[in-house]
Amino acid sequence: MADIQPYRSTPIFDQDTLPAALRARHDTKAGVWGVIRVLEGRLQLTCLNPLSESVLTSDNPGIVMPQQPHFVTPLGAMRMQIDFYDQAPFS
Repeated sequence: MADIQPYRSTPIFDQDTLPAALRARHDTKAGVWGVIRVLEGRLQLTCLNPLSESVLTSDNPGIVMPQQPHFVTPLGAMRMQIDFYDQAPFS
């Protein structure tokens, strides 16, 4: 990823503190990219448009495009954080 810095980051969540809103269908705002960073364990990212599923790990973050509907599901014990960018966080 490029040297672009997030404008905001969530607290660190684990499998117990992950908000219900993130486990249900939601999307980012127009012009906002989300990068889901798994610090420990595994997390499933389900994107609904286009439909895709991927398992996120510390070596495999998830990218959510602006206004892309999605939700996440913990796969056992995990810790994760989301960084938000106002431009594409990759080149």
